[in-house]
Amino acid sequence: MTAHRFGHVALVGRPNVGKSTLLNALVGADLSIVTPKPQTTRHRILGIATRPDAQVVFIDTPGLHQGGKRAMNRQLNRIARQVPGEADVEVHVIDALRWTDEDEDVFKVLAENPKPRILAMNKVDRVEDKTRLLPFAAEVTHERDYAAVHFIAAKRGDGVPALLDDLVARLPEGPPAYAEDDLTDRSERFLAAEFVREQVMLRFSAELPYAAAVEIERFEDSGGVARIGAIVWVERDGQKAIVIGAGGQALKAIGTAARKSMEKMFGRRVFLELWVRVRESWSDDEAMLRKFGYGE
Repeated sequence: MTAHRFGHVALVGRPNVGKSTLLNALVGADLSIVTPKPQTTRHRILGIATRPDAQVVFIDTPGLHQGGKRAMNRQLNRIARQVPGEADVEVHVIDALRWTDEDEDVFKVLAENPKPRILAMNKVDRVEDKTRLLPFAAEVTHERDYAAVHFIAAKRGDGVPALLDDLVARLPEGPPAYAEDDLTDRSERFLAAEFVREQVMLRFSAELPYAAAVEIERFEDSGGVARIGAIVWVERDGQKAIVIGAGGQALKAIGTAARKSMEKMFGRRVFLELWVRVRESWSDDEAMLRKFGYGE
């Protein structure tokens, strides 16, 4: 009988390479919000994949990035640097056929830990000439220590099962630590805030690059319905007007889409109320970051 395996896998990379999309593909659920905007992920998020022979706990991290002097940027980089040391296996996610100075910075962080290191080259479906992939992989891995290379398209799921099999094979033996139907260690309250923030960023990433945060003020269960009150925090009055929209239509659309995501994840009806408030320069305020849970 094959021994059961259990362990932690860190998904690490620079911003916008598809770490959150990969996490969702690996666990089969939309746990980590995904938008085209870099630095969408602001927390360390655990996603749990359970199968008969193994339980894998994936840690999605903010993108390790250069520049950005606000308290928010410093906090995101602290999280990104801390997580690899906690994992049994590291997955370095990069864009296919692209290696930047930030990718090199990520590799240097990973190299500080004597853990198996996998290179996951994402978005290969966008590469027209697939013959370029192997030479590029050989170039990247020359004098850089990777145990294996996987070519994946996380959004479509291509190559994800093979990557998961490889990761399981590298984990230590051990019993599962979570229930079979657990998908994350995060609370519904946390996920509700993230679903609202996802919709704000999808609609206004250009107008509100990094200036929106969401705080859950009320979360109650009553009669099979989750009743949730959430505040969207922005940094200027002009941003508040944008999020609300003419006649409140933009905020209504955000609420409708976020509510549908919550109902799908929570498995019950959701009644959602949203408000928009202004707190100038909250993203450079350590106390406000802690209030919004960014110190976790």
